[in-house]
Amino acid sequence: MNLRRVLLRFSLILGLGLLLPSLSAPALAVEFPPTDGAMRGFVLLKERTPAPQTPFFTAAGSELLLEEFEGKVLIVNFWATWCAPCVHEMPALDRLQAAFADQAFEVIAINQDRGGARVAEPFMRERLGLENLAIYLDPKFKLGRAFKNRGLPATYAIDKQGMLVGGLFGAAEWDSEDAKALVRHLLEE
Repeated sequence: MNLRRVLLRFSLILGLGLLLPSLSAPALAVEFPPTDGAMRGFVLLKERTPAPQTPFFTAAGSELLLEEFEGKVLIVNFWATWCAPCVHEMPALDRLQAAFADQAFEVIAINQDRGGARVAEPFMRERLGLENLAIYLDPKFKLGRAFKNRGLPATYAIDKQGMLVGGLFGAAEWDSEDAKALVRHLLEE
């Protein structure tokens, strides 16, 4: 065998050796959303399931289903005015909505107060000064029960296909870099 053929074979073997790991890596690795730092308590589902399709309401009283938001990444948060951890995290959710306002993303903050919009709206707008979150209501806890909430606040991530990704029970820093990394991952899927 001449030197030229040996070098050609060596180059092909080396080239394939460098190329094959990059071709096989994505098939072997499962890309889960990051749940580090501030999102450490976020529990990912092993297999995504369809989000519940129980009606909830706008502040004006229009009925909605989560499927109406398909094509968007959703952070669905259940809160109440009487829940101190809920009140604490609401400004961070408002800032998260503002950070991704120009993308296929929405924070769906669903108030669980029995008083509905007459309680939730002045609380969000006047007391907390929130400007980026729409007001959604579930005064009879039907959607909250469909999600099997164990208390408030309860927050869930839903992907663009309407599939439940996972959730977090208790307050979190939703405007942290860790939360933004979780949202970015879901937006890029």
